Amino acid sequence: MAIAVRAHELTVRYDRVLALDRVNLTLAEGQALGIVGPNGSGKSTLLKAVAGLIAPVGGSIQVFGGAPRSQPPGTIAYVPQVEAVDWSFPADVYDVIAMGRFPRMRALAPFSKHDREVVDAALDALHIGDLRKRHISQLSGGQQQRAFIARAIAQEPRLLLLDEPTTGVDAATEEALREFVRELVARGMPVLMTTHDLERAAEWFDRLMVVDRRVLAEGDPATVLESGAYAGIREHVHTHGHLRTDVTQEHAEHD
Repeated sequence: MAIAVRAHELTVRYDRVLALDRVNLTLAEGQALGIVGPNGSGKSTLLKAVAGLIAPVGGSIQVFGGAPRSQPPGTIAYVPQVEAVDWSFPADVYDVIAMGRFPRMRALAPFSKHDREVVDAALDALHIGDLRKRHISQLSGGQQQRAFIARAIAQEPRLLLLDEPTTGVDAATEEALREFVRELVARGMPVLMTTHDLERAAEWFDRLMVVDRRVLAEGDPATVLESGAYAGIREHVHTHGHLRTDVTQEHAEHD
């Protein structure tokens, strides 16, 4: 399988705060890689580096053989955590998903038949066609998450990045998202996703990585979970709390 993402000794800092320390990873096309770790461990930072939103201070990150920012517009679809979204933005569901087409459109070009077909297909794929005229702020948490994943899919991306998409959603929505992600992976889409939920990791992911600024374990989900790497982090968090002295509170909240 062709490699979609390759990070080598990837190091990221926020001013003097070390967020990622010499992280190595590979993600092949047609694979789903899950990233787990405590708050402040660098999970969201890793996604942002892959998306080209944060520049590393050391090491390298390549997407489809080049720098993330060198990829054609729309190649990388990034869905942030729900709490990072401004829900007061005056747009209905259809408009939000239609925004996913902008990277693929020429400046000031009108919506084409293909654009409309892609947006409709994204609505149908996430089962929210009946919500297309609903204001985005009026949706439940699960519906909002489906809408923003639909917007990402409307980009027609080659790589999908999901930051804790199952947080705050009901069981039915979680299962619908899992099935959708697995369908994308089966069609060759590489997916990189952060999560706190390990109960169904083997059903979501082909590979699992434990991150706490550094990579602590990586491999098939069962092997990683049996290694005790994440259990050790969870025990530390349970004993000592979530406060970390080496990560600012702002970054801890979003990682």
